Amino acid sequence: MMTRLTLVSVALLAAADAVAADGRPTTEAVSVKTVTAIRTPVSEDVVLSGDIQAKYLSNVSFRVTGKIAERLAEVGDHVQANQVIARLEPQEQQVNVDTAQAALNSAEALLTQAKVNFERQQTLMKSGYTTRTTYDGAEQQLRTTQASVDSARAALGTAKEQFTYTELRTGVAGIITARSAEAGQVVSSGQTVFTLAQDGSRDAVFTVPTILLEPPPESRKVDVSLQADPRVTTVGTVREISPTVDTNSGGVRVKIGLDAVPAGMSLGAVVLGRARLRPRDAVTLPWSALFRWKDASAVWVLDAGTGSVSPKPVEIERYEGSGIVLAGGVEPGEEVVTAGIQFLSPGRKVTVAGKGTP
Repeated sequence: MMTRLTLVSVALLAAADAVAADGRPTTEAVSVKTVTAIRTPVSEDVVLSGDIQAKYLSNVSFRVTGKIAERLAEVGDHVQANQVIARLEPQEQQVNVDTAQAALNSAEALLTQAKVNFERQQTLMKSGYTTRTTYDGAEQQLRTTQASVDSARAALGTAKEQFTYTELRTGVAGIITARSAEAGQVVSSGQTVFTLAQDGSRDAVFTVPTILLEPPPESRKVDVSLQADPRVTTVGTVREISPTVDTNSGGVRVKIGLDAVPAGMSLGAVVLGRARLRPRDAVTLPWSALFRWKDASAVWVLDAGTGSVSPKPVEIERYEGSGIVLAGGVEPGEEVVTAGIQFLSPGRKVTVAGKGTP
């Protein structure tokens, strides 16, 4: 059984705790450990998600206006260089070829007649049975009809070339990433029908918050890994930073040119990019210094003159390992309690049993 003296002792201890909880100073000093806040260089590894995109995209379009007769490729298809991926109805171009061919045949017939007439005038000229004027006229007619034949032949070549434009061919090998027209649709010259991601170089594209770019990262090199399989990794170099901010995300589009493209990093694959930011000075404290005060993060700060402690709200930038990086609240030179905080109350006297390092 408890003795009367024991009950009295417990009551006194409870009363002392109640006084401390109310915030009034107690005469008994609490033994604590502290650290002196200083600014130290801190750096941060930033990890962002992005996707794999082609370094070069080509908009493939017909060179002439017409109605699409057939479409020979789908989105996601891999196509070879100079492969036919769509055709136009060729009636108009065929008419142009036939007309140019007829004009050439007519010009060649006139040329044959002009040659015969000139040769006759040559013979008569040698015999003296024609005039110089008539001979010169025949020669001029021959040259004129020859020029007409050359012009008609060039027009036929142009018409035949226009006929080949009814076939839409890829200039380079790649993968179809978008389709903008269907069979039966009338398209104009230069209107995009397919978008082609060219084979070869690939980019990892990320949307980066602007705060991470001021100052810029410590290195332009970025480690890139496949989200679905972190064992698939490569290294890239920052090659392009957009000069404008994306209004939807509020970030900046950054393209990382990959040094090598592993087999798993196909177009559209989700990847993770890891980069180290440039070191900067900030106050860091151990986790043990942190507690909640009036629904906010705070630490106990020691007043060296009075030997008492008081709570001070802090703004936490991030948690890192076994410590916290502060964005504000504690100034360099202030002494912060790191051990024994569970026994403290505002104005409580303390004795420093030891000092640690931030």
